[in-house]
Amino acid sequence: MSRGFFLSLDGLDGTGKSTQCRLLARWLREQGHAVTECADPGGTAVGDVIRTLLLDHRQEMVLPCEAFLFLASRAQLTAEIIRPALDAGQVVVADRYLLANVVYQGHAGGLPPEQLWEMGRVATRGLEPDLTLVLDLSIESARSRRAGPPDRVESRANDYHARVRRGFLTEAERRPDRIRIIDADAAVQAVHQRIREEVMRVLG
Repeated sequence: MSRGFFLSLDGLDGTGKSTQCRLLARWLREQGHAVTECADPGGTAVGDVIRTLLLDHRQEMVLPCEAFLFLASRAQLTAEIIRPALDAGQVVVADRYLLANVVYQGHAGGLPPEQLWEMGRVATRGLEPDLTLVLDLSIESARSRRAGPPDRVESRANDYHARVRRGFLTEAERRPDRIRIIDADAAVQAVHQRIREEVMRVLG
């Protein structure tokens, strides 16, 4: 593979993204691919500082500030980790990417989603995942699966998270070539198998 392949997983907190990212990366390595794993926000020295600020309950911030901080972390992650890995022919598996901004601060928060897409393209210099898999689960089930105390975003009201879920589904309908929905209301290995099927469909 001359250029790498960029995969991202997204969805509500509690849908199993982190677990599925690890399983996907392990399976891809078993298929002979070099794989880079990363999480957004974070993943770099700058990004980890921003992540701590974003998720801290003690920090009050207006929505545009929150959006720009997520974008700043992603800009650094893209430049420092993702783009070099793709240039080296690797497969990148990212736990969240730009779609999260569009949904959390856009569809759920009230900022214009199309503006967030454009801001994200500036932050990443136009880099988008080749395929984004959204793990879909009811708000109640996702909340029951979370481990530990909720962070600043997770602690928001149910109606906010309902808008998040609808936002993911809306964007998947708009961009079925790049965003696919995976039913996460199944056993871990069953969800992993569905993810593998979608990845094989585009990776070859």
